[in-house]
Amino acid sequence: MKQRLLIVEPSEVIIEGLKAILEGQIRFKVLEPELDVKRLDERIVASRPDILLINPTLVDDVASLRGEHPMAVVALVYQYVERDVLKAYDAVAEIRDSRAVIIETLAQVSPGETESSKGNYELTKRETAVLVQLAQGKTNKEIADALSVSVHTVISHRKNITHKTGIKSVAGLTVYAMLNNLIDESSLL
Repeated sequence: MKQRLLIVEPSEVIIEGLKAILEGQIRFKVLEPELDVKRLDERIVASRPDILLINPTLVDDVASLRGEHPMAVVALVYQYVERDVLKAYDAVAEIRDSRAVIIETLAQVSPGETESSKGNYELTKRETAVLVQLAQGKTNKEIADALSVSVHTVISHRKNITHKTGIKSVAGLTVYAMLNNLIDESSLL
């Protein structure tokens, strides 16, 4: 089932760019965007989005946006915003992010993806170690040698990681590792 996405942004240029990025995605149904926050409470109740992608400069209290409606709230950032402000959001999408990163960010916070298919499990320390090695481009054999385990064990950990995160591709897992501060970009070079 497609996740209903509501974009709240005053710039029509940015809205059209986001719609172009998300057009044709099987994961999301982009609802009619909201240019103003004055009617936002009514829109949320009426359209019941799964994900709210909003410019963080438009609201002071993210918790009040959710009300009684469970949804993920993602900050759309294209100017400086205090880190403490961004902590209130489920995720941050930067305007300079690539199409793949924006889509992956939205997919990771999607209630349907995170709660039901992933079961809201956390990765174990060993799974995290395998994920970091995988994100650095190592093969199953190289990971097994580095962690002193069998290749079969590495494959089992990879299956668990895929089950828990809901992400199947190595590229997606690399983005996941970066977004969760497990690795930094310099370690990928």
